[in-house]
Amino acid sequence: MTAIKVNNLSKKYEYYKKAPGLLASVRSLFYREKLYTEAVKNVSFSIEEGELVGFLGPNGAGKTTTLKILSGILYPSSGEARVLGYVPWQRKKQYQKQFAIVMGQKNQLWWDLPAMDSFILNKEIYEVPDQQFKATVDELAELLEIKDILDVQVRKLSLGERMKCELIAALLHGPKVLFLDEPTIGLDVVSQQKMREFIKKYNEQKKTTILLTSHYMEDVEALCKRVIIINQGTLIYDGTLEALMDKYVDHKVLTITFTKPVMHDAIVSYGKIEDYSPLRAVIHATNDRVKKAAAEILTKLPVDDILIDEVPVEEVIRKIFTSHVTNSVIASETK
Repeated sequence: MTAIKVNNLSKKYEYYKKAPGLLASVRSLFYREKLYTEAVKNVSFSIEEGELVGFLGPNGAGKTTTLKILSGILYPSSGEARVLGYVPWQRKKQYQKQFAIVMGQKNQLWWDLPAMDSFILNKEIYEVPDQQFKATVDELAELLEIKDILDVQVRKLSLGERMKCELIAALLHGPKVLFLDEPTIGLDVVSQQKMREFIKKYNEQKKTTILLTSHYMEDVEALCKRVIIINQGTLIYDGTLEALMDKYVDHKVLTITFTKPVMHDAIVSYGKIEDYSPLRAVIHATNDRVKKAAAEILTKLPVDDILIDEVPVEEVIRKIFTSHVTNSVIASETK
């Protein structure tokens, strides 16, 4: 069953241009130049029930705008979208009870009150039965290891503790769809790992459909089999992470350390040399040659250690973004 269906979704913002200075401010009272920016351009995708999908893009790509449209916060300029069969921006009560959104840079908890008070408020808003409320809070607090801080003022909690409480507040009513906008932003590595483990376990147990945005590729690699990539408001990739790597990566990285100095000319035939010193080298060998190259290096050179690594996902994503921006500039210049 399809949980989220988006078809040619677009969002255009209008704004006004004003020159600096007092005279320009007075002039703007009578005339202002109106400009437009397209945050989302004809984006289409669908997500099945229970999927956990990564929604990637650089700052300003249109990720958060898309999530806000799907959660009913914003109206689109054109296009269609349905989540659980509902049109989000109609803001029907039945739909609002079936989704949740967590934004890493915005709080829904009351700052000067304990998290439990905000939970009770959400319980009343979403009309959660007492028994279900208690069972859900106990279960989530246990999973997130925060049972002892629920009665502490939110402003006294660490960022990691606050984000865990934000998650509980969002999940109290058992949403079928969850939008996560950078849930690990600003967290230390330990808190990031615990957050990932929780999200993965929750998705597996509850079969909740999750659309996740993150600038941390560790989040994506750990949680998402499928990724949707958006840049400058346009969807540029929709598929599995594995297929993405196969499509854009044609080499592996060989990192070699030697027991004694080796000349540059002795390794140049094995691939593209990215880094070199007499006792260490980093070589990019094409996928069809990497095994043969590694075998020859081991037999012909004084090798102390050799590592064969995949190209990091973040490097691949960066390459895609850069390539898309360059192609867009070329296309606009040729018009």
